[in-house]
Amino acid sequence: MRKIAAITGGGQGIGRAIAMAFAQEGYGISIADIDREAGLETVDLLRPYTDDAMFVELDVSKEDEVRDWIERTATDLDGIDVLVNNAGIFQIADVLELSAEQFQRVLSVNLSGAFLCSQAAARMMKKNGRGGSIINMASTRAFMSEPNTEAYSASKGGIAALTHAMAVSLGGYDIRVNSISPGWIEVREWQLSSRKELPVHSETDRNQHPVGRVGKPEDIAAACLYLSSEKAGFITGQNLTIDGGMTIKMIYAED
Repeated sequence: MRKIAAITGGGQGIGRAIAMAFAQEGYGISIADIDREAGLETVDLLRPYTDDAMFVELDVSKEDEVRDWIERTATDLDGIDVLVNNAGIFQIADVLELSAEQFQRVLSVNLSGAFLCSQAAARMMKKNGRGGSIINMASTRAFMSEPNTEAYSASKGGIAALTHAMAVSLGGYDIRVNSISPGWIEVREWQLSSRKELPVHSETDRNQHPVGRVGKPEDIAAACLYLSSEKAGFITGQNLTIDGGMTIKMIYAED
């Protein structure tokens, strides 16, 4: 039986790379994204690898839209085996000026959206009786910060906690839940074709990473494939940091 992967924020960037990787491994793909043009373009890119690819325009913070997407995916593609909660928005604002509405919007998409999609997908996985894997996209910013990123950092810290909580709650249904914390991932080549750019990185950019390069969306996609596979069957409730070693490197201020 062909397995099905549902991916939020799958229209471009990391989400597009994840969708391509799963399609190339023979999965049927359901993409949800708020950007219709990007989502449809990604489905076209998947066609050489899978006949089972669909797109739904979706705001993951809307419970009814999430429920409809999951039900349509399960009906049209015959179930859900993997959910990747990749959709997210970023907010930079002076912490003294950040409005409650701005703060809540980031949490609604990044954190509440992951919960709503996970809950709906887990209900379907339980109903189908074949278990599944849920992967939440956290961030290294859940554990370290730059100024004026409170909303985003809080949402990603919440993802890490949500992950281990749901792993415990869903384990009895043979559903594993893990998170990935990307570091600096260069996504400009994975954007909608009209926005696509060729990235250029300086030696300083590369040297910030012990591995000697900036991350690629393919690095995250490969980890999603692994965490969804039987090889990771004993892994749940964990956070995998993928940052080329950037967060383990000590930095000294210069005079």
